[in-house]
Amino acid sequence: MSVQAAFPTLDVRTIAPRERHPTIFTMFRSLAANQAMELVNDHDPRPLYFQFQEQVPGKFAWDYVEVGPEVWRVRITRLATGHGNGQCCGSCGGA
Repeated sequence: MSVQAAFPTLDVRTIAPRERHPTIFTMFRSLAANQAMELVNDHDPRPLYFQFQEQVPGKFAWDYVEVGPEVWRVRITRLATGHGNGQCCGSCGGA
């Protein structure tokens, strides 16, 4: 993982395929509300998008920064939740 000035970057091209999604979700969950990370991949991570929709619906933004053909970059932002008082509602799993 390297860090740019604005937000952390995770280049998954060097990570074993079976470890990629768990690593991405770990980094995502470490983000503060409204903080973004950049994902770098060698293919369109569209299946990951659907996994985000399933695991953290409404709690992320997905913006393509670069679209192939050799490198894809996606900015994934952790959106603020309705937990303004610091209390978990119990339905989001703390995401």
